[in-house]
Amino acid sequence: MQTVTLGATRLEVTPIAYGTWQFGGDWGPVDEPEAIAAIGHARSLGVNFFDTAQAYGFGRAERLLGRALAGELRSERGRLVIATKGGLRMDGEKLVRDASPAWLRKGVESSLEALGTDYIDLYQVHWPDPSTPIRETAGALAELVREGLIRHVGVSNYSTAQITEFAAVLPAETVQPAYHLFRRDIETGLLPYAKAHDIGVLAYGPLAHGLLGGTITETTTFGASDWRSHSPAFTGPGFRRNLEVVAALRRFAADRGATISQLAVAWVLAHPAVQVAIVGARTPAHLDESAGAAELRLSKDDLAEIDRIMAAAVPVGGPTPEGMT
Repeated sequence: MQTVTLGATRLEVTPIAYGTWQFGGDWGPVDEPEAIAAIGHARSLGVNFFDTAQAYGFGRAERLLGRALAGELRSERGRLVIATKGGLRMDGEKLVRDASPAWLRKGVESSLEALGTDYIDLYQVHWPDPSTPIRETAGALAELVREGLIRHVGVSNYSTAQITEFAAVLPAETVQPAYHLFRRDIETGLLPYAKAHDIGVLAYGPLAHGLLGGTITETTTFGASDWRSHSPAFTGPGFRRNLEVVAALRRFAADRGATISQLAVAWVLAHPAVQVAIVGARTPAHLDESAGAAELRLSKDDLAEIDRIMAAAVPVGGPTPEGMT
C-alpha cells in the first residue's frame, strides 16, 4: 500500500489506518483471537498506521493492539506508526472530559504500558475539555514531547478556534474529526483550515458508524451495550430514509465494480485536505474490503453524482463522551 505524508508530522503513513474503537467494548463483546488476527492481517496488507485510545475500554483496546504487534514493537518499532488519544476518564458511571496536565501525563504513562512501547508516535487530545484551559493542555503535551514519551501531538474533535488557541503554545500537527457522507459540516471550516496550516487530517467514522458498511437494514437491532441502540440516527423515519440513500449508493458503487464501504472510504480520501481514513474491522475479510478503497479513484463526475444521491439524506451525527454511558 502506498504511503502519504501526514501533515506537519512528516510521518509516512498508509492512507488506511486501522482503528480499534470496536475493541473497547462499545460495539459489544470482543473476540480477542479474531481481533488479533485482524490486526495481523492489516500488517500483511501493508497497513503501518494504527489508531487507538486510552478510553477504548480504558486499556483494553491498547493492550490488544500491543499484543498483536508485540513482535514488531520490540524488533522493528520504526516500521509502525502508533496513534493513541487521552483526555477522557471515568467518574463513577460517567465518562467525562479531563485534559488536565495531571490526567494527560497519567494517560500517556498508562498507554505506554498497555501498548508495550517506550514512545507514542502521535498523541491526540480526544475531546476538548471546557474545564481545562487549552493552553494548559498544550503546555502539558509540549513537556511530554520534550521528555521523549510522545513524538507528535494532535487533537481530535476540536474546532478551528480551539486549534488556533492550542497553537499559541504548541502547534497541533494533526486533527481527527468525524467525516463521512452523512456528516460533512467540517468541509466549510475545519478542512480548509487544516490544509492551509499543513495539519494532517485523520478522518474517523468513514462508514457512518456502520450505516455505509453494507449490512445494516431496517430489521437490524443493536445490543444494549452498543451506543447505536439508543441513537436517533439509527432509529425512526430518518433511519429508514437514509437506508434508501444507502441503497442508491450501493447501486452506484456496483456500477464501478466496488462495494458501498469502498465507495464511502474512497470518497473521504478524495477530499484534498484528508490524508487518512480510519477504518475499524473485526475480521480479516472486512479489512480486505476496506483496504481496497485506497485504490479506488473517484472522478469529478463521480463526486457530483454522489452529491446528487446524498441530497435526499438526513445528516447523521455520532456519540459524544457524555452520551456513551
